[in-house]
Amino acid sequence: MKIFDWKRREADESAITNVEIPYTLSTLMPAPGSVHRRKRKGRGIAAGQGASCGFGMRGQKSRSGKPSRPGFEGGQTPLYRRLPKFVGKPMGPGHRRKVYNVIKTGELNGAAEGDIVRFETLLATGKVTKSKYPIHKVVVGKEEFKGKGITVQAHAFTKGAREAIEGGGGICQVLSRTTGAVIEAPVA
Repeated sequence: MKIFDWKRREADESAITNVEIPYTLSTLMPAPGSVHRRKRKGRGIAAGQGASCGFGMRGQKSRSGKPSRPGFEGGQTPLYRRLPKFVGKPMGPGHRRKVYNVIKTGELNGAAEGDIVRFETLLATGKVTKSKYPIHKVVVGKEEFKGKGITVQAHAFTKGAREAIEGGGGICQVLSRTTGAVIEAPVA
């Protein structure tokens, strides 16, 4: 293949090859001859891309509009249909993700000292109105935690929520996910 570098040979490249000028965004420029004009298609046979504009005469890919959708393999069963599906398992087989219903520490503020607070008691008092998932996790909310000396029972606690509850003289008790019994008793 012959390289036509006549633009490069005739160009003044002193600004590009000058070592004195540092490279910045304002001094960057393309090499002479490397930037081409946009090819104008469909402007006659002499223009180089006239009539069919390089798409050929017949067939699906020569027609206007998008030729075929993404993933189309010409009638062959496409890859996304050949792979196995894992229904109900968003992370594939053997996923270990636990989805919790969130209880914020601000919802525990109305409890009196010495009370045992769990999701059922919060639901009865109206602090929480609904539960999407059967297991509950206590997290730090936007509202500041003011509870003193309460026992909180949940299936999981975040580190910040545990520190906030125990910092106020409270106790965190972890419940079993299946039976609901206390499995982590407070350390005496």
